[in-house]
Amino acid sequence: IKSENVAKLEKKWKFAEGNLSERSIMSDDGLKLNARYVTQPKETNTTVIVAHGYMSDGLAMGQYAEMFYKMGYDVLVPDNRGHGTSEGKYVGFGWLDRLDYVKWIDEVLKEKGAEEEIILFGVSMGASTVMMTSGEELPPQVKLIIADCGYDTVQNELTYQLDEMFSLPAFPIVPLTSMYTDMKVGYNFKEASASKQLAKNKLPLLLIHGDKDTFVPTKFVYNLYDATKGPKEMVLFEGADHAESFKSNPEKYETTITEFISKYLPKK
Repeated sequence: IKSENVAKLEKKWKFAEGNLSERSIMSDDGLKLNARYVTQPKETNTTVIVAHGYMSDGLAMGQYAEMFYKMGYDVLVPDNRGHGTSEGKYVGFGWLDRLDYVKWIDEVLKEKGAEEEIILFGVSMGASTVMMTSGEELPPQVKLIIADCGYDTVQNELTYQLDEMFSLPAFPIVPLTSMYTDMKVGYNFKEASASKQLAKNKLPLLLIHGDKDTFVPTKFVYNLYDATKGPKEMVLFEGADHAESFKSNPEKYETTITEFISKYLPKK
């Protein structure tokens, strides 16, 4: 990110002054991963873990962090592996990251105690990351998931992108790249599926998507909605392109999230 952009993004974190600190964990494969943690001046028992998108970082999630902070929650915003200040040469597309997020959840509980309640939230690749995390064995403190414009499988997303951006067929590029990724990093694009993970999920899931999304096509949201096994809601934002739902209608966005949270996680 260019320095003038960093200054612009830093401005979005003004709300956190005096309440912001750094956290780090070691991933299972030995990478140091970093996060920002914004805590309320008055103690609260809920943390929202916010996951960023592809080739972005936690710094870019300031507006979302501020939204949750103003709702009265603590907010943890990691830099995913291979992004921001976290180590890692390869992008996990959410699949490798899902295990890192299990570790972030454990880290929050270690620090805040067993009474803490956790909400998972993500945008774009971050949305797929939290949905992929949903299929893992999670502690009961994780209460609900909010996913904004995520893809259903890495294979579907890359196939769509090849056609959309380069008018190229998926074969042989996607299978070959998938094979290479399997050799180098230990996973293939077929197994990297938010849909398959959601088939194991019982937690309430809120799906948000712009109905004019040309990067992660809106049709993917229906696959995700069908896949999940817990209580679910889907809200489409009229006229919104990729990751633009919040910007297109901040009031509706906040209300949608607030109502969903209060339904499944009533304030004590």
